[in-house]
Amino acid sequence: MTLAESYARCETLARTHYENFPVARLIPRHLRPHVAAIYAFARTADDIADEGYGLPDAQSIPARLEALRTMDEQCLAAHAGKPLAEDTAWIFLALGDTLRQFEIDPQLCLDLTSAFAQDVTKRRYANFDEVLDYCRRSANPVGRLVLLLHGYKDAERFAMSDAICTALQLANFWQDVAVDWKKDQRVYLPLDDLARFGAPVESIGSTEVTPALRECIKFNVERAQGLFDKGRPLPGKLSFPLSLEIRITWLGGAAILQKIREQNYDTVRARPKIGKCDKLRLFLRAMFPL
Repeated sequence: MTLAESYARCETLARTHYENFPVARLIPRHLRPHVAAIYAFARTADDIADEGYGLPDAQSIPARLEALRTMDEQCLAAHAGKPLAEDTAWIFLALGDTLRQFEIDPQLCLDLTSAFAQDVTKRRYANFDEVLDYCRRSANPVGRLVLLLHGYKDAERFAMSDAICTALQLANFWQDVAVDWKKDQRVYLPLDDLARFGAPVESIGSTEVTPALRECIKFNVERAQGLFDKGRPLPGKLSFPLSLEIRITWLGGAAILQKIREQNYDTVRARPKIGKCDKLRLFLRAMFPL
């Protein structure tokens, strides 16, 4: 496989997969192949963790973890320009080229796979620090990778990007409290918060939100809002069109929190969603922020 063929296959995956890369809609044309290479790596690793993608025994936890370790090894080999396994060369030829061209530390990719591996085995989080550590590896690398592709490498922008990415991850958690429970009884609300508000873990699986669980969700929604507020200046420090993309992303995440508030912090009975009209309003707000 040639490098051009590798990039082309990554771009095909990015266009056709059922989930879109979070911040890629307004990426300049010359950067799209590189975004697609990173997306192909992250999407494939996430699918291995969630579904056992490509494995003979898709339900085997050890097999999933071993496959993720292989992804790490191939990532490092690609970055170093070493020979690659034939079955995944379509990802790693392009990924290695992108990492080298933009002088990107492959640890950002390894952080992503470490978070995916954690999803395979971990169902509870003792405290908010554990949740933040997960977000540091599952969400923050995406923002940093996008900044690096655009030539931004400074600590100030990284810190604001981290705040936004963590807040987005948290907003998704609080939006999907009931969804995660129904899927595999996964709980991202910190156990010490649940205990402090007097909300048993099992109350998440109830058909009605309890007052204690409502207060716990409210508390964590405001935590996420605080992080959004920290990251709010970032679009003003970026060139167009990335500035617009990040502004839309910020507004979308904040809108999810507002939807949760409007439901009086009840994400047990209904998952808050952003509709088409909401998206139009957010786009107009992003275009005309004043």
